[in-house]
Amino acid sequence: MLVQFIFDSGVNGTVATVIGVILCVIISYLLGSLNFGIIFSRLIYKQDVRSSGSGNAGSTNMLRTYGKRAGIMTFAGDCLKTAVSIGIGFLVYDIYGMYFAGIACMVGHSYPVFFKFKGGKGVACFATLVLVISIATNMWYLFVILFVIFAVIVIGTKYVSLGSIVASLLYPILLNRFIEISASMTTDEIMIQEILNLHAFDIYAVVAAFFVVFLHRSNLVRLFNGTENKISLSKKKKENEEAK
Repeated sequence: MLVQFIFDSGVNGTVATVIGVILCVIISYLLGSLNFGIIFSRLIYKQDVRSSGSGNAGSTNMLRTYGKRAGIMTFAGDCLKTAVSIGIGFLVYDIYGMYFAGIACMVGHSYPVFFKFKGGKGVACFATLVLVISIATNMWYLFVILFVIFAVIVIGTKYVSLGSIVASLLYPILLNRFIEISASMTTDEIMIQEILNLHAFDIYAVVAAFFVVFLHRSNLVRLFNGTENKISLSKKKKENEEAK
C-alpha cells in the first residue's frame, strides 16, 4: 500500500494516511471526470448528450438518445474508469482506499471538472463500487441480490431511476445485516471479529448510497408527479414515441 510505503519512509503515520487518501481522492476524481457519455456523443455523434433527453450524461440518456450501442459503450466506459479508480484506491489504502476512490470517482462522474461540472448520476460507478467491494469482502451475493431487485423494478415499472434509488438505499441496510449474519454463522472468534470489523465500512456505504439518491432528487419529484421518463428497449416503440 502507498500509505505503508510513505510510513516506512519515515513520515508520521497520520500524515502518511492523509497524503495517501488525498492522492487517492484526487486521482479518482479526475478519472471520474472522464465522462464517457459526453466524450462518445461528441466524438461519434458530433453532439453533446446533455442537450438531449433528460440532459443527463449517463448511459440511460445515451441509450434513449442514440440507442443500445451508445448506452452499452457508455456504461462499459464508466464501469471501467471506476474499476481503475478502485484498484488505485486498494493500492493506496486497502479496502478503505477502495471506498474513498469509488466515491471520489462518482463525484467526478457527476461533477466533471473537464465538462463544466455537469455530468451523470453515478449509477454505473455505484454499481461497480458495490460489485468490487462485495467480491473483496467475500459477499458477492449482496451484489447479486441488489442487481435482481434493480432488474425486477426496472422490468416491472420501466423506471431506471426508481430501480437505482431503491437498490442504492438497500445497499447499506443489506450490508449491515449480512455482516451480522455472516458473523453469527461461524464459531471462530478471530473470524467473527474480522467479519464484524467490516461494520467500519457502513458509513461509506451510506455516503455512496445517499449520494446516488441526492443526484436523483429531480427524478424523485417526477416519479411523485407521474412525469418520469420510462425506458424502452423496443426500437419500434421508441420510434412511435418520437413521432408523437
